[in-house]
Amino acid sequence: MNFNNSQQLFERAKKTIPGGVNSPVRAFKSVGGSPIFIKSAKGAYLYDEDGNEYIELINSWGPMILGHAHPKIQAALSKAIENSFSYGAPTQREIEMAELICHMVPSVEKVRMVNSGTEACMSAIRAARGFTGRNKIIKFEGCYHGHGDSFLIAAGSGAYTMGSPDSLGVTQGVANDTLTAPYNDLEAVKKLVDANPNQIACIILEPVVGNMGCVLPKDGFLQGLRDICTKENIILIFDEVMTGFRLARGGAQELFNIKADLTTFGKIIGGGLPVGAYGGRKDIMDCISPVGKVYQAGTLSGNPMAMAAGLTMLTELNENPAIYNTLDQITTQITQGIQLALDKLKLNYTINKIGSMYSLFFTDTTVTDFQTAKTCNVELFGKYFHKMLSKGVYLAPSQFESLFVSMAISDDDLNRIAQANEEALTEIHA
Repeated sequence: MNFNNSQQLFERAKKTIPGGVNSPVRAFKSVGGSPIFIKSAKGAYLYDEDGNEYIELINSWGPMILGHAHPKIQAALSKAIENSFSYGAPTQREIEMAELICHMVPSVEKVRMVNSGTEACMSAIRAARGFTGRNKIIKFEGCYHGHGDSFLIAAGSGAYTMGSPDSLGVTQGVANDTLTAPYNDLEAVKKLVDANPNQIACIILEPVVGNMGCVLPKDGFLQGLRDICTKENIILIFDEVMTGFRLARGGAQELFNIKADLTTFGKIIGGGLPVGAYGGRKDIMDCISPVGKVYQAGTLSGNPMAMAAGLTMLTELNENPAIYNTLDQITTQITQGIQLALDKLKLNYTINKIGSMYSLFFTDTTVTDFQTAKTCNVELFGKYFHKMLSKGVYLAPSQFESLFVSMAISDDDLNRIAQANEEALTEIHA
């Protein structure tokens, strides 16, 4: 494949954009090489500035669950755009969106629209702190909740150690209020709670992790967190920016039958447009301004374009629950093809899959947390990524990102993906 135009655009971009990209993972640093610049997308396909076509398995990091440029969403946007692009005032569609989210996710009694998953998570922990009058939060190693200061904290040494900033610009004062535990380690959480009595406002986590690769909760882990939070009056926050409306109509909470106190959303609820939301128990949400004293605002919150796209997307998912079975079947066929190729070559690997999310890890260690995820052969993944790219399959340019499958993938696409996997894995093993 020829990537000349993309390479030229990257050199041009670096002159005016930090690192040449507007989000770090796009820079291809973890896999090597230069990023591909996308010109258009339709259905299951991406088209780059050099005219190359790719079957894609990222889907804008999750929201394109129906495929790119879905006709119903395009029609909704075309109709909405006739009435102008933004008002900074209430609209009927915001109410319809809130009603549908509350219907689909039973734990959500009220919801506030924002503009990104990061904003949703930042607002949710502020609400938890305001409601409880406590300052500290517990998060998990490898769970990503956006780039808010409180979330950019690495684990300290030992279960009782305060966090330390994982990014320049994050103060030690912020870090001191963030406690970190290994994902899937209920005992570590209990120790943190015991060591900080009546100080923890919330526990926030991705119920299924998508940011150290796809990592599933162990049996009893989510229920154990629910029990701790109920007993200690701690707010349980599920970050369902990735899993919300992707794993089921009610997200991971429906799938695992666990109710969070607050939930954050993004990705799918915008149908591909920038959007986020947080919602949950009425008593907590009524602490939010203008009803309560927890301030949060946004000029573009509930933007009419995002509401039109998101409402169309959620309506489609709500009215057609069979979509989730189809997505699971498509993803299973993809992962089974990978397994067949890897078993034939006798390569070490682990595949984590749930619904339409999956990750291939080049390790024979079962991946259940960030430490086991880091046993992967990252160099081998980089080679695999570029081989797949050269064969017309676009993967996430990082070992530590989940893949997301869309309804647009056809049987022919599945055959092409299987063939690409077999060829790519054979070539990197040679």
